[in-house]
Order: sequence, then structure tokens, then C-alpha cells
Amino acid sequence: MNSTDYKLRLGKLIQENRSARKMTQSELAKELGTSQSAINRIEKGGQNISIEMLARISEVLESNLVMLNHTGKINFKVHGGTKLSGSIEVKTSKNAAVGLLCASLLNKGKTTLRRVARIEEVNRIVEVLESIGVKTKWLENNDLEIIPPARLRLEDMDVEAAKRTRTVIMFLGPLLHQYYDFKLPFAGGCNLGTRTVEPHLVGLSAFGMNVVAPQKKDYYHATVKEKGPDKTILLTERGDTVTENVVMAAALYDGLTVIRNASPNYMVQDVCFFLQKLGVEIDGIGTTTLRIRGRRSINQEVDYFPSEDPIEAMSFIAAGIVTDSEITITRVPIEFIELELAVLEGMGLNYTQSQEYTARNGNTRLVDVSLKHSKLVAPKDKLHSMPFPGINMDNLPFLGLIATVAKGRTLVHDWSYENRAIYFTELSKLNADVEMVDTHRIYLNGPTRWKPADIIAPPALRPSVVILIAMLAAPGTSVLRDVYSINRGYEDLANRLNAIGAHIETVQGI
Repeated sequence: MNSTDYKLRLGKLIQENRSARKMTQSELAKELGTSQSAINRIEKGGQNISIEMLARISEVLESNLVMLNHTGKINFKVHGGTKLSGSIEVKTSKNAAVGLLCASLLNKGKTTLRRVARIEEVNRIVEVLESIGVKTKWLENNDLEIIPPARLRLEDMDVEAAKRTRTVIMFLGPLLHQYYDFKLPFAGGCNLGTRTVEPHLVGLSAFGMNVVAPQKKDYYHATVKEKGPDKTILLTERGDTVTENVVMAAALYDGLTVIRNASPNYMVQDVCFFLQKLGVEIDGIGTTTLRIRGRRSINQEVDYFPSEDPIEAMSFIAAGIVTDSEITITRVPIEFIELELAVLEGMGLNYTQSQEYTARNGNTRLVDVSLKHSKLVAPKDKLHSMPFPGINMDNLPFLGLIATVAKGRTLVHDWSYENRAIYFTELSKLNADVEMVDTHRIYLNGPTRWKPADIIAPPALRPSVVILIAMLAAPGTSVLRDVYSINRGYEDLANRLNAIGAHIETVQGI
């Protein structure tokens, strides 16, 4: 069955169930927080539908349109060994979206974020925001409207949703000037080792915040004796979320804040561009030194387009290379991927790049990247990440995957996470030649003759996608079980890959 037939049958099924419940398209749209025209397109088979949207429709219609296995987990069955073709568009950034959702707490007026990634990580933060009194509404084209209450009900926070995301720690900065005593659940997200709040406190303490984690408790307890920074804030870790937290704290400080050793990475830039639209003065965006003159209060109606996701772009580049396919990836944020492309060019990658054009946010530089048939060789130096403008730590797993199809021996040094390099050993189940040196370093010997396998997805986003892409290259049928971690960070990934020639089924009971 081709994708068009599938969408038509699914649309008819939704229409029949809606009619049986005597609901109009407008009534269903209202329940889902979308438009009548979107429901009309879905029922006519004219719109792709994510698993998450199907689940929401199923709930509203009280009909099991989405069938899961007995554990409630979603699996992918991958029929690999075929080449991809055509073009695929990069969607907006997951990491930018969650940072912007947190930054919206600074604004007493209505915030509209345009073309937001409709993914599990975003859904969890939206659930948390709604639980504390924020009104949210999904509009057409994945636009998200956010209206804060007069007072946030922090005591009513959805703890379970909060624990399923690491983003909740970025509530510290926005809440610092608004509440002097509050609690936040421990941050969750990917299982990649111990996360510490200490680097955040180094910056936030300049504004009078103190955070403790009581023994045998599962929350952070924050107290604030508000003050302004009396000197330049030097961050002890050039982390993305650390920088965002301190930038958001500075946004509501009516004075000058200077931050050094700040992360200039893409999600930090997005938060800064957004705050500029709210009237916050920020100099040094894209550098390691930020000068911020905040405002005592922010109450504006604002809309903002998050930038495109460089990690998603790298995922598609890896998918094209590993399957030896000629595809075009459009809307690639080149500033945040050009070093990765330079490394790949040194390995023998043959590709072309379009002229630059500007993203919808008016700032980010985009290009289209077209991959050509290439014969890769192992890089002369090891592959490792560095803070921006170095190779992004989230792109390193994809570079490692690409190394498995290059002739020769490649050392990958994943220093930034305690356990992530271990997940490369899962590729050995697909016949990759992987040598583990320690928990941070592995050797990959290529080129790989891929074989299908049955694998449980790791509890980490990028390693899970790496395995999925390797399965696309493996002739035969593979199964990737429990793909929640992928749905955390990628919108409708299976259907989008299927649109360029992949064959991925979402299945139950296997």
C-alpha cells in the first residue's frame, strides 16, 4: 500500500468515526485545538498525520484508531536495503522550541510560536505549562498560542510530565524574578548520565537564587533573595541550557548583565532573537560574550518563528550517505552544520550546496544540500565534538554512523556524555565492526555490510535514530522496539522518510 492509499483509508476511517459520534468537523477541530480546514484535509487523505495526532483523535472519538502492543509501546518495522530519492525539508528545532516555551513565561502578553515541532518533548512541556495555568492552543501549521495567567499555579504542576523531560530545569531563570520560593521536579529526558544543576546556579546565584536538592526527595527547592549581578557572570560550563537559563534571568533584570563563556549555539540564539522581539536589548548574539539590558516587566503580544533544526538536518544527511542515496535536504541551517560538512568532504563526500537564503525568523542562514554518490574513507583524525562553532555534540553520533560505511578505521571520542558512546555497540547487531575502548571512545571499522536485526531502542534520542538509519541500509526486515525516545525529538519521522523511499511500518504485537 502506498502512502496516498494509506492516508485516504485513514481519513475515511476518521470521517466514519466522527459521523458515528454525530460530530462536525468544526467540533472535532475544537476538541483537538486545530482548524476545521485541517480536519477536512485529513479526512480527504491530503495531510500527513503523526502518531501523536492519531492518538489524540482516537481519544476524542473514543475509538482505537491507533493500535499499540500490549505494553503500550510503539515499534518500527524497517524494510531496508533500498535507496532513497527526492527531497526532504528540515523542520524547526526541538531544542529551540523547548527553550522558547520556557522563555514565554517571561511575557505577560500573548506569545505565538510559529511552525513548532509537534513532538513528545514539546507535548510534555505544553502539559506542564497547562497544569500551572498557562492557556495553550494549537493553530494551523503547528502554530502554538500561549497565554499566561495572572499567577502561575506552580503547586499544581504535572510532576509526571515534568519528570519525562530535562527542559523543566529551564523554568528556574524565568521564575526567578516572579517567585521567591518554589519547587521543581528533577529533570529527566535522555538517560545519558548524571545531570547537575550546579552550572546553572553559578549564573543564577548572581540574581539571588539558591537551589538545593533535599536528601531523599525528587525535587529542586529554589529560594530567591532578589538582587542584581554586581560583576560579570562567568559561566563555569558553556552549556546551552545553562546559558538560556541565565539569559532569561537577565531578561527581567532592569539593568545591564554581562555573561562570559556563554554558549553561542543555535537554541541560545533563538531565545535571544525572541527576547529582542520582546524589547530586551542583547548584544553579542552568536559569540561567547552577551551584554543584556533587561526590562522590569514584559507584557507584549509577540509572534516568532523558531529556526530550523541542524541536528535533524544532520540526521537526513546521514540517512542519505549510509543508504548511498542521492537526495536533497532543504532548509539546512548552514552556520550550525558547515564544519560537519567540511569533515565529511575530507572523507570524500560529494555534494552540492545552494545559495544562502534567510529563515522565517529573519536571522538564520539556510541552504539546500544535495548529496551525490560518494566513496568515503575514514578521517585522518578522530571524530569529536566541541562547543559551537565546533562539531555539535548531538551531531557526533551521526558522524560516527557515517564512519561505519567509510573505508578504514575511525576513532570516535564522545567526551561530553558519560554513557552515550556505549550505544554504538548496538550497531554490531546490524553487523558493524565496533571496538569499545572505554565508555567515551570507540573504534569503527568500515565499510559495513549491513544485516537486519531486532533491537530495543536505547533510552536516548540520537543513538535511537542512528540505529533506525542503519536499519534503512540493512537489506531485509529489521525491528526497532519502543521508539518513544525518537518521538521525543522528531516529528513524524517514519512518514517523512517513507516519502523519500524508505519503508518503515508502525506496528503492534511483534
